[in-house]
Amino acid sequence: MAEPTKEKLLETEEVRARIEALKQSVAEMAEYVGIDDRRKRLAELEEQQASADFWNNQTKAKEVIAATNAERAYTIPFDSLVKTVEDAGVMLELAEMESDQTSQQNALKDTLAECAKADGFFAKIRMQSLLGGKFDACNVFVKLHAGQGGTEACDWVAMLYRMYQRYAENQGWKIEEYDSQPGEEAGLKDVYFRVEGPYAFGMLKAERGIHRLVRISPFDANKRRQTSFASMETVAEINEEIDVEIKDEDLRIDTYCSGGAGGQHVNKTDSAVRLTHLPTGIVVACQKERSQHMNKEKAMNMLRAQLYEYYEDQKKAEMDRFYGAKSENGWGSQIRSYVFCPYTMVKDLRTECETSDVNGVMDGNIQPFVEAWLQMKAKESTT
Repeated sequence: MAEPTKEKLLETEEVRARIEALKQSVAEMAEYVGIDDRRKRLAELEEQQASADFWNNQTKAKEVIAATNAERAYTIPFDSLVKTVEDAGVMLELAEMESDQTSQQNALKDTLAECAKADGFFAKIRMQSLLGGKFDACNVFVKLHAGQGGTEACDWVAMLYRMYQRYAENQGWKIEEYDSQPGEEAGLKDVYFRVEGPYAFGMLKAERGIHRLVRISPFDANKRRQTSFASMETVAEINEEIDVEIKDEDLRIDTYCSGGAGGQHVNKTDSAVRLTHLPTGIVVACQKERSQHMNKEKAMNMLRAQLYEYYEDQKKAEMDRFYGAKSENGWGSQIRSYVFCPYTMVKDLRTECETSDVNGVMDGNIQPFVEAWLQMKAKESTT
């Protein structure tokens, strides 16, 4: 019978070397992301928020708050990183004071665990550094639409909507649904929603494209395996300073009753608004608010964002610059496959990133896919 392998004893010097390497990386990261300039900018923004007339211009105030959150997305994890590395140094000193070998080994393991926490903060900051696009720090409008697959595709849209809701919660973002159309039997034909939070557009643009589902259909009495598709589109929410001309004669405005669960709070007036921009065919809708005026305002905001990107695409003759390559919502066009049967796997066909944890992904754990896509784009921009 083989003797059990003895665990290698940790040496204080190797742990010290690990901490010194982290300190060096902290200094390099501070210079790379320009942390001093970001702190200065953050202080200026916070000073603006402290002024008595800050909320006199609500549009400008919201822009300042968004810019503040964008800077904090760097400074908060960086401060946590610095503190974690400092704590690791203190823990090492305490470990060196232990006279008992077992106690010292436990203390050194705890120190290395603290170093591992620092690695996590490094990863978060590196992630932020990949988000340098013009609108990456903006909020984002998202549309999910059922493709090939009938009822199964509508159910797939509802599943994706839940996935992105969970992802937003994990990121500390806020989701506001604007409009949705239920499927004939189940799920959603499409859903429009807005995601508010630091770098929402920068990260969710990685999800733009066709998503493919393979599973045993719960709607098939014969329990056959079905394949269905849904598209995901993203558009950055632009600020009021960016001028987009929308002529009254180019708009068709339709009003209708908002949907809902019914009961005493059901809205019986035509408060929901659908806007159709006739020259481009772009259609947006909002039924969230009980006021027709507020729904129209939100719909106009979404239309401005979509038109801005549409015209930018035309100028540059690159129709995939913001929307991604336009593809048929079906076979051969997917960016990612979600397989529930006969095996479990989620695979991104652009980056080859994959996992067998389908349930985790559907609960919002899509960050590895987002990071892999951003890293791929960063490499492409340097070659």
